[in-house]
Amino acid sequence: MSGGQAVAGVTFEKPGPAGPVPAGLERFYGQQLGWGACDDYASSETDRKTFAASPELRCARLTVPLDYAKPDGKTITLGLLRRKASDAGQRIGTLFVNPGGPGASGIDAAASLASAVGGNELGRRFDLVGFDPRGIGASEPSVHCLTDAERDKQRADDIEDTSPAGTAKQVAQLHDYTAKCAQRSGADLLANIGTRDVAKDLDVMRSALGDKQLTYLGYSYGTFLGTTYAEAFPANVRALVLDGAVDPTQSPTDAEVAQSAGFQKAFDQFTAWCVQRQDCALGRDAGKAVQAYHDLVIPLIKNPVDTGDGRKLAYGDATIATIQALYTQQLWETLNSGLVQLKRGLGLTLMTMADLYDGRDTDGKYSNEQDAFTAIQCVDNPQSKDQAAQLDAERRATAAAPFLDNGEPLPTTSSGDACSYWPVPNTSEPHLPKAAGLPPTLVISTTNDPATPYQAGVNLAKALGGFLLTYQSTQHTAFLQGSDCVDQVGVDYLVSLKLPAADPRCSS
Repeated sequence: MSGGQAVAGVTFEKPGPAGPVPAGLERFYGQQLGWGACDDYASSETDRKTFAASPELRCARLTVPLDYAKPDGKTITLGLLRRKASDAGQRIGTLFVNPGGPGASGIDAAASLASAVGGNELGRRFDLVGFDPRGIGASEPSVHCLTDAERDKQRADDIEDTSPAGTAKQVAQLHDYTAKCAQRSGADLLANIGTRDVAKDLDVMRSALGDKQLTYLGYSYGTFLGTTYAEAFPANVRALVLDGAVDPTQSPTDAEVAQSAGFQKAFDQFTAWCVQRQDCALGRDAGKAVQAYHDLVIPLIKNPVDTGDGRKLAYGDATIATIQALYTQQLWETLNSGLVQLKRGLGLTLMTMADLYDGRDTDGKYSNEQDAFTAIQCVDNPQSKDQAAQLDAERRATAAAPFLDNGEPLPTTSSGDACSYWPVPNTSEPHLPKAAGLPPTLVISTTNDPATPYQAGVNLAKALGGFLLTYQSTQHTAFLQGSDCVDQVGVDYLVSLKLPAADPRCSS
């Protein structure tokens, strides 16, 4: 029932409140949820196809305060998707999942993981729930900075000019971008979109879905969300799996340099694989592969190539496509094909991969993932206006990833990034987490992870006093992605809270 009226196709549930409830938030922690078809929650072509093929997936909207300091003020809604446990009699509770980003859709992630958990104890014993964090995907209102046409233009007008005039143009574009974010999203949403607030939303979810304690799986940035939750609500944690760790003590500039080194490591692994093939676009000599790559992509700065769909592949899209492919070995074949195609003066394959990274559908519509990524990053970290520090970070990042060196002279002044001009203050900052009384957690870190380097996982496990599972492979994140060894450790922990006596290791 909703307001005393039945709604066709919707099942109303009110299992909460469960566990601790902060004073003044009772109506949120104990709210009723209406679970129905997921059609209206789709934010991409992939979502629409998945939901149509999986009618067992159900969706609902959760109401939370826009500003937790004003619980009687404005409210917003978050989109949730659930796959119910297949064995209701043996059900443990809810497994909440966040795929990272920040800005990625948890609804999409949970729908994608539904089949992966269906054949193991997770699917049997847990409801799997993904959520679109505030401002993202199906959540309302959403962060919105650029129109689809503006985003296409931004990508086409790729700037690789490090002269003072080029830097000035970049600064003007950044000011324009941040002004549009504030105008189109609203300053109140931007001010309350950070991980501090998403962790509070997660606790509302836990209670409203009837779980006294949280069981959580976070990938990439999702590990930072899990860490933030553990600090705010350590006694409310049952189990945390944090895969592809973000080091919570690292500054954005140091994280950028570490990530650059990680992608160079992955590029070297791709090169070692590629040069064994007769059709390798980079030739057969690994020592000359970076130069061969530069010979293909740097000319795109001045001479973009046709894609066949009315657009042109610029240098920025070519490098974004390469980075997208380095997240997983499954895309190495596609990357090589795209580079072979580029040799012939065509850019469709690389543009398609860049579209995947940027969240662009084949009909030209973008998800808001990139805008949300920027908005969340900018309130999770202090603004940096230190020119010397910014220039030093740019130099260190270039040195750490030679394959991304575009051949332009290093700038004498830095344009900074969008966060340098962000219209609202930060609500968090890098620090060593403190979560007294936190139960044992499981951190998974992959040795050649390009996006979240291995050492970050070592550091996070130590900071939380948790266990570290080392996975020897080249990819970004590992749990429920094909490794029986990794999955066994993770499933045993989530189901039975069992962990090995010592930090485990797995290999691909």
